[in-house]
Amino acid sequence: MAKPTSVVDTSPSVEAQGAPSRKANNTPGIVAWADDRLGLGKVGRTGLRKVFPDHWSFLLGEIALYSFIVLLLTGVFLTIWFKPSMAEIHYDGSYQLMKGMPISEAFASTLEISFDVRGGLLVRQIHHWAALLFVAASTVHMLRVFFTGAFRKPREINWLIGVGLLSMSLMAGFTGYSLPDDLLSGTGLRFVDGLIRSIPLVGTWVEFLVFGGEFPGSLIISRLYMAHILLIPGLLLGLVSAHLALVVYHKHTQYPGPGRTENNVVGYPLFPVYMAKAGGFFFIVFGFLVLMGGLFQINPVWNYGPYDPAKVTAGSQPDWYMGFVEGALRLIPPFWESHWGGTTWTWAVFVPGVGLMGILFTLLGVWPFVERWLTGDDREHHLLDRPRNAPTRTALGVAGITAYGLFWLGGSNDIIATRFSLSLNAITIFLRIAVFVGPIIAFIITKRICLALQRADRERALHGSEDGVIVRSVEGGYSEAHVPVDAHEQFALTQHLQRQALAAGGSTDAAGVAKKGGIGGLRARLSRWYLGSDIAKPTAAEIEAAHHHDEDDHDRPVLEGSSHR
Repeated sequence: MAKPTSVVDTSPSVEAQGAPSRKANNTPGIVAWADDRLGLGKVGRTGLRKVFPDHWSFLLGEIALYSFIVLLLTGVFLTIWFKPSMAEIHYDGSYQLMKGMPISEAFASTLEISFDVRGGLLVRQIHHWAALLFVAASTVHMLRVFFTGAFRKPREINWLIGVGLLSMSLMAGFTGYSLPDDLLSGTGLRFVDGLIRSIPLVGTWVEFLVFGGEFPGSLIISRLYMAHILLIPGLLLGLVSAHLALVVYHKHTQYPGPGRTENNVVGYPLFPVYMAKAGGFFFIVFGFLVLMGGLFQINPVWNYGPYDPAKVTAGSQPDWYMGFVEGALRLIPPFWESHWGGTTWTWAVFVPGVGLMGILFTLLGVWPFVERWLTGDDREHHLLDRPRNAPTRTALGVAGITAYGLFWLGGSNDIIATRFSLSLNAITIFLRIAVFVGPIIAFIITKRICLALQRADRERALHGSEDGVIVRSVEGGYSEAHVPVDAHEQFALTQHLQRQALAAGGSTDAAGVAKKGGIGGLRARLSRWYLGSDIAKPTAAEIEAAHHHDEDDHDRPVLEGSSHR
């Protein structure tokens, strides 16, 4: 078991005596020169001994970071060869099936990268797989943060940065996905054009601004290119840097366990342990992406052909992270429109397209503050929750995942219908109902499971576990003894805070002084709904009494045919 590690700061009185000359040691000249001017030695002594906890779920964020690094490396290579122009030329490359066809320079350069540049197809596919992995790892990392309560004070700002990173990653993926100017990516651009046009009052003007006229225009590829290689990567780099800086500043959260408190970090230092592990894990992620790029074909644009506004690719599907928006559009009835003042307001496109993404990121952004309002918890938290100990939060998260998954399935309702020989209309009607009923069912089931696990933890803390040995007494009865859990497990089962629902009326601070304002009835009712069903964890007195009871019960004679704990 890792022991708490600390960094010992040098006393000011010792520093006042003066440091030995740099020339007296064996430090290389360039290093000593840089240390004299930048203070790298002090920064290194503090930073390299920074302690980080060890748990497999913390690798999810590292996968996202390493995928982003691979994206930057492969993106530089692709930037050298790609031509972001919609100017029409006649193809004269090595792909014989398109010889002489009128295509854009962007599509022609994509074909050149795929067939004529040495290693181009491999790098292009690594880039695409890395983009998918980056979004997936970021999403799962945020789910881990949500379910364990790592967004609570003092990390609300870092949570907001994470929400920004997730939204920027979706934009980066979409802009890159659209650059080849093939029929599939053009279909996706037509989809986005419809979303923009559905914005009430200003939709048409925004479309003209983005596309330089009516869709598809002649500027969108070059504009997406600038956003994809400059604007969005710059924002991502800034947000990633701020995210990592706040992780170091606030110290890393950790799971509850022996020796772990809100005031320390139990783990290993950055150097040499985590630098070695992180370096090795980076090459594992990089190697995995290279294998995927070399073995699994993705986005074969030559099969789709150049974009033609009059055509649509049969069975076209966006990258997975945008599937929920397309699914929502397919599930909303198409006749939901309003006609006001000579204008048409297409709610069937605006609400599931623009509105759904706005609702998603708004809910993610405000959740830390909503939970703080519901619980009245203003303490700092550096120990993570077990998801079962926050049953309502966990149930809400699973309900959200269920709704997302059903929308995602709706985005491929045509593929499901053709592959399984089912009715497209029947699938759509089922999903329209399930997208409302499914999250409610998932919420109820998840909360009941969490409460059942809480009861099981309480029972285990009080009475331990069966030792697995069935004993028959001389009277013919059978019994199985219970073995108390060890102190480490007992701590893990009982360390979590027992949160109480807020009561309506005035509130007081720790000194008993009345605070301004008070807790309203609505807030109190919502707090009871959020916290009121939690199972009370056993107190120290209850655990002691249960142990004495088990010992006395074990010593009592057993009647024939009876059993006991």
